[in-house]
Amino acid sequence: MDDIAEQGSGLAAPTIFIIISIVQFLPVYLEQQMKKGTLSETEIKLRGEIQQLLKDASALSQRSTFAQGAKLRRMAAAKEKELAKIQELQMKEMKTSYDPFMKAMLPLKLLTYLVLIIWFWGSPVSAISKELVEPFGKVLSWKAGVTSENKVMVGILPWLILSTRVSKLICHKVVQQ
Repeated sequence: MDDIAEQGSGLAAPTIFIIISIVQFLPVYLEQQMKKGTLSETEIKLRGEIQQLLKDASALSQRSTFAQGAKLRRMAAAKEKELAKIQELQMKEMKTSYDPFMKAMLPLKLLTYLVLIIWFWGSPVSAISKELVEPFGKVLSWKAGVTSENKVMVGILPWLILSTRVSKLICHKVVQQ
């Protein structure tokens, strides 16, 4: 990997981007898993009972059976409250099981960024033609070390900022679908 850093090879930039993308995706994935959860047998049973009670109540809409329909609706509302309590307890249980992983994500991110910065400090991550990045050449080559006449050497700090922004955008777009 030192050869890649010294040469400003085309492999350093994609490798760093993939590492940053993984570090950005892990907390989003854990959060999705925590929210998704799994349906327990009692939840499925309660949902079925609620649907059946509401179906029966809608069938009893005549004037003579209105009281019976209202009673069924109240029973369905009580079962919905019971279902909400079960879901709340399950959510608390899921949160406590995923909480240590979520707390470990920030130090993991910081350590990853620190290792990458130390590893690539003073050496270019990539080389881009000057014409492509004309007004931003000096910003991108900050702390890249090596200079060239027709190429801009991209430093680790600008590349980490760019990689973080792009990977966050991709993660949120993928998760929304």
